[in-house]
Amino acid sequence: MSRPPNYEFQEWWNQQRSKDQADDPLCSSTSEDIRFLTVNIHSPTYAAASAAAAAEKDRSRSARQLSWIYLLKLNQIAHSLAFITNGFISLIRTTRRRISTSPGAPRSESKFYKIIKFFLILSVILLFVELLAYYRGWHFSPPTLEEGVEDSVEYIYANWLEIRANYLAPLLQCLTNVCIVLFLIQSVDRLVLVLGCFYIKLRGLRPLAEMDYKQDDENGGLIIDHYPMVLVQIPMCNEREVYQQSIAAVCIQDWPRERMLVQVLDDSDDADVQSLIKAEVQKWQHRGVHIIYRHRLIRTGYKAGNLRSAMSCDYVKNYEFVAIFDADFQPAPDFLRNTIPYFKTRMKMQYSLTIKYFSFLSPAGSWKALHFAGKDDLALVQTRWAFVNKEENLLTRLQNINLAFHFEVEQQVNGWFINFFGFNGTAGVWRIKALEDCGGWLDRTTVEDMDIAVRAHLCGWKFIYLNDVKCLCELPESYEAYKKQQHRWHSGPMQLFRLCFYDILHSKVSMLKKANLIFLFFLLRKLILPFYSFTLFCIILPLTMFLPEAQLPSWVVCYIPGLVSILNILPSPQSFPFIVPYLLFENTMSVTKFNAMISGLFQLGSSYEWIVTKKLGRSSEADLVAIMENESTPLVENGMLRSNSESGLADLNKLEMTKKMGGKKKRNRLYRKELALSFILLTASVRSLMSAQGIHFYFLLFQGITFLIVGLDLIGEQIGFAVVRISDEK
Repeated sequence: MSRPPNYEFQEWWNQQRSKDQADDPLCSSTSEDIRFLTVNIHSPTYAAASAAAAAEKDRSRSARQLSWIYLLKLNQIAHSLAFITNGFISLIRTTRRRISTSPGAPRSESKFYKIIKFFLILSVILLFVELLAYYRGWHFSPPTLEEGVEDSVEYIYANWLEIRANYLAPLLQCLTNVCIVLFLIQSVDRLVLVLGCFYIKLRGLRPLAEMDYKQDDENGGLIIDHYPMVLVQIPMCNEREVYQQSIAAVCIQDWPRERMLVQVLDDSDDADVQSLIKAEVQKWQHRGVHIIYRHRLIRTGYKAGNLRSAMSCDYVKNYEFVAIFDADFQPAPDFLRNTIPYFKTRMKMQYSLTIKYFSFLSPAGSWKALHFAGKDDLALVQTRWAFVNKEENLLTRLQNINLAFHFEVEQQVNGWFINFFGFNGTAGVWRIKALEDCGGWLDRTTVEDMDIAVRAHLCGWKFIYLNDVKCLCELPESYEAYKKQQHRWHSGPMQLFRLCFYDILHSKVSMLKKANLIFLFFLLRKLILPFYSFTLFCIILPLTMFLPEAQLPSWVVCYIPGLVSILNILPSPQSFPFIVPYLLFENTMSVTKFNAMISGLFQLGSSYEWIVTKKLGRSSEADLVAIMENESTPLVENGMLRSNSESGLADLNKLEMTKKMGGKKKRNRLYRKELALSFILLTASVRSLMSAQGIHFYFLLFQGITFLIVGLDLIGEQIGFAVVRISDEK
């Protein structure tokens, strides 16, 4: 390498300067000062070389920094992949565990499941085709038959595009439009119900009873003989966990014991359970309660057959009203005092000499009328359900949202404006004359309560709903029990609609009531709701991802369902944090409700399946402890039943032993329909991601995950309880 021309001069200058500094003692500079004082005189060629070296050094430093950045990114990607892999492995293990522990023999595939499986296979094939087209660039420039094709694969895809656009998409778009119209009609119905509820709340409207047994009893205006005769029925079947609490709650009713009879209608086929219930009945008989135990030898007709058999007893003709409570219901002690007065009205009588209408003269000198007339056209007083385990897990919280809307809005609005609603099967009081007038209990459907309510309405009877009188009960805590309950609740109405359609048309009620029964009560709320919710969000939406020529607007996917969910959740505002899980879970339950609706409408085999909802007796311990605390209260006070059990602690110990004997380990199950639909939705979400459809992608993704969770039977487990508790603490 050649030196610059001034290199020798620079070297001589530096040597002379170093010699002078060494000779001068006053000049003691450090090496850093020497470098600072050093004068570098470079030629242009040397400066260019130095700049090039500095640039090379900066480039090497930048390369090292980029290497570290890339390594950091790779590390993050590796962690993400490890997290996804672990999650997938955990999912596979859970699936294998549930498959291995599923009880019983392999189940036969239903027709409905075969249809869902067909859609799953079709979705996978279409996704494979779209992925192939995407990687070959056909999404950006689709091949057409007019322009010519290069190979057979391209020719097949071009033909598929022609068939898709000209034949399949128009049919799908037509079905989509029909479902959207039904969806909007049902949403308007929900809005009208909510507005009606707001009107009732703002105006302070509620049924009024002109009689009040509490006040009259305190003022000495009533004697025991003027209390009507009431029959109380508790139908049950193998209710080992809850029989004690229901019998105890009924036996401590604040009602004259001479004017009340309790029937325990036991359809249990377990001899041990029968013995336990008999012993409980005998215990209350020894305490002076009028209670009897009935067991049928021929157990036909399920609950309706049980009630019909009990009403055929000769002594029933001595009673005016019948109150019905399922085995897990616990009425408050003042239940009868809060409901029976609505059947009665006090006659406003003037001074009269007719002695048969008067029984005594008050101290003030005014006559008190003791003759009462009834509201002869009132057949039913229905009360609201309250749930002791609504916060037990995520499943019970979501159920509480639905049932809160049903009672707060649907039952209250229908009861106030048209005096008709579906009887809930329990926690209600019937006029026995009305039951006899409409033909009594029939076992032709799995919704005997709705059946008798419709027939009573067609006979001209009226109903009253009391939203402020609540009866404690229990929600199913497992998805298996909830699924079976919903299947029965949604197949029965279609059976009933098919059987009573002719009777509705030829009944003597007004045309407005006929239209309400047919179009609103049955078609819109029992048939259209499960039809469009399943078809629109579980079938049409995934198919529109593979047939993009058929459009499903974003407001149908996101905005309208969100608004409807807000309307549904208004009666339980404390559940607003669960609005998204509620929306997703309702769409998930649509497969069960749609299947039940179809089976009931077309008389398929599963439509007549009547399975008792499993209860856990969540409130038994609290009730028995309360009984134990009040054991010192006298049993009978002024002819009225006032107290509870004498041996609450013994009852509590007995209950614990019963639970240990009857407790069963939770069975793990796989729900094939939900799992198949989860894979359909997740497959469609991948296709939506390829088309960059934001709202549709997120909806399909989260809805598919929800179906997967439910299909693996994870919705009712304790993990849901933990999540709920954490959210509450926050």
